[in-house]
Amino acid sequence: MTDQLLTRREVESRCRISKTTIYRLAQIGAFPAPVKVGIKAVRWRASEIAEWLASRERAHGDRASNPAA
Repeated sequence: MTDQLLTRREVESRCRISKTTIYRLAQIGAFPAPVKVGIKAVRWRASEIAEWLASRERAHGDRASNPAA
């Protein structure tokens, strides 16, 4: 099974973050790194984006259940 590759615009839409934020977070290792598919083209693995979104939901849920954190 191959992983679907997403464009930057698809990633922006799914994650609801801007292009600048995507690249800034990827640069510090807090967001999945893009996969180079051409000289000027990159894509993101859909599975990695889904994992990142799930981790954000868990983190948000943890804060909601423990307001002192």
